[in-house]
Amino acid sequence: MIKFIKIDENSRVPKYKQIVDSIIFNISIGNLKIDQKIPSINMFSEDFYISRDTVEKAYNILKERKVISSIRGKGYYITRTKLISKINILFLINKLSSYKMTTYNSFVNSIGANSHTDLLIYHCDETLFLNLLDKNKGAYDYYVIMPHFKTEDLKHVSYTDEVVKAIKRLPKEKLIIMDNIKLGMDGEIIEIYQDFENDIYNALKEGLTKIVTYEKLILIYPENAVYPYPRRILHGFKKFCIEYSLNFEILNEVYDDMILKKGDLFITIEESDLVNLVKQMRDDEFVLGKEIGIISYNDTPLKELLGITVISTDFKIMGETASRMILNKEKGKIKIPFNFIDRNSI
Repeated sequence: MIKFIKIDENSRVPKYKQIVDSIIFNISIGNLKIDQKIPSINMFSEDFYISRDTVEKAYNILKERKVISSIRGKGYYITRTKLISKINILFLINKLSSYKMTTYNSFVNSIGANSHTDLLIYHCDETLFLNLLDKNKGAYDYYVIMPHFKTEDLKHVSYTDEVVKAIKRLPKEKLIIMDNIKLGMDGEIIEIYQDFENDIYNALKEGLTKIVTYEKLILIYPENAVYPYPRRILHGFKKFCIEYSLNFEILNEVYDDMILKKGDLFITIEESDLVNLVKQMRDDEFVLGKEIGIISYNDTPLKELLGITVISTDFKIMGETASRMILNKEKGKIKIPFNFIDRNSI
């Protein structure tokens, strides 16, 4: 066993903890087997030039966790391995974006060290998704899936018949559907979601007093994006504008040399449209938040830094909720908060 143990003299981690972590790691990767004898405290102390008290403290921690046991007159043995076996999780997302990564990082940080999470991206492509799911079927303890797909003409769909069939072949106790739950799944599973239509409607209502000071609302909704967005966003926006008798327009993108007018309020979804719009406003010398307003969909640290007002799901809470429900073996459906965050751009 001695050849597998690593002790870093320059590390700020206490040596007893390094011993504990190193033994557990080597069991988890199969270097140390159940019932295998390990060195005595004295032998370990001599080989690594570490005090006997340090080694004894590490062994006592491992004994308390029932990872090792001692037999009088014979020595120490690896007792159990299940206590340290990791939970293996497959995290399937439709695209790599800053807010998706916020959810993923939040999930990984809160699920704890006793787990291993693989991140795979299927780019809203049904065939790639089905291949990834089939390839990894049975290999994981949990499957976290964000279902967003595109048609041949680049329209958003929540699912296809083949996607639903493939997901239903997974054991329900291993399934976590996240972000978009329009799959028609039944039974006791974990569902953590946004309500795209009502979320944008209610968030805009929160900002109504400022929004009504503008003469026209313009939603930039990309109709044929590589990663299409749910049309329920569009429906919620229309519902809000019609209910409050607001003048509105829906455009596919922020066009080069777009005609900008004082009193316009833009709602952008893609970051490229946000960047293009801000650049054109600066070139035309419009004052952001006074002459022209901007609300952006989905918050990011950069938008916060730039003072851009957003309507957004709390992606950090989304990841934390998923990990908590896995760890507590909870089931059920939870909607994540969607907020209007007022900054300096309206």
